[in-house]
Amino acid sequence: MEKSHQEIKVGLFVLLGLVLLAALLIQFSKSTSIFRGTYELRLHASNVGGLKQRASVLLAGVQVGNVSSIQLAPDGKSVTIFLRIYKNYKIYHDARFVIEQSGFLGDQYVAIMPTANQLPLLQNGADVDCEAPFNLQEVARSASGFIQRIDETAKKLDAAVSDVRRLVLNEQTLTNLSDAVGNLRTFSEQATDTVANLNALVAANGAQIDLAVSNVVFFSQDLIRLSDAAHGIISTNGVEISNALSNLEASTEDLKKLMDDLQSGKGLAGTLLKNEQLSTNVQAVAANLAIATSNLNRLGLWHFLWHREPPPTNAPPPEAAKQP
Repeated sequence: MEKSHQEIKVGLFVLLGLVLLAALLIQFSKSTSIFRGTYELRLHASNVGGLKQRASVLLAGVQVGNVSSIQLAPDGKSVTIFLRIYKNYKIYHDARFVIEQSGFLGDQYVAIMPTANQLPLLQNGADVDCEAPFNLQEVARSASGFIQRIDETAKKLDAAVSDVRRLVLNEQTLTNLSDAVGNLRTFSEQATDTVANLNALVAANGAQIDLAVSNVVFFSQDLIRLSDAAHGIISTNGVEISNALSNLEASTEDLKKLMDDLQSGKGLAGTLLKNEQLSTNVQAVAANLAIATSNLNRLGLWHFLWHREPPPTNAPPPEAAKQP
């Protein structure tokens, strides 16, 4: 009986030692301490990369908790990461959650990056978004595709260079280019000669050119003076010009009224235009007056004053009348 009690005591001592050892292991491991209060956060990410359970959670480089579990979403398109955060660390809602890696081949962890620290604080069970980790393999695959596209581009460029050499840089094209360069050289020489001739012409006729330019300057000055004089005349006689224009406008109105009266048959001229008999009589009077003035000019005024009618042809002659 005493042996049985002793075995029980030894068992209890060993069990207590194992519990203490487990507690120490938990305390110094990456898992959550059982002696510190925590609250839970749920991160949602498209990919967790190589993140493991019990990975560290660092806030500005300080461990503030660890990853308790990782679960795949029911739709299979995202992952939910459960974090256990120590209660004495407060995290604001505008903080960034990123999965990063320690060194090139180190373990991955969840990094919390504070920004403006704007309220409210994240509470127990809060849902936040997490940025996917840097995937080196995905980058390598993208780089492989990029290198393949570069290789295809290089092949196309090589084919284009070959086409240029075959179609552009052939013997015929180079000959034509050489001829074009020769023609251009000839043209430049002719242009140089033309410029030299123009310079010689200008140098030989410099005096005449200067005189022509002076004449142009004088003529422009005369035009300016003439313009000033015209402006002075207009400004000085503006009232008279306005009156003359007014008189001309009034005369035009009177002439228009007179023409309207003629068309309507008013007055002597209108009556002559409308009455054919009177117009015929006036024309006859004018014709007789023209004949009279013509005779007056031809015979003179004295002939008209002393002209007598000739005797009738049936009267006896004067000598016969005196006979007994």
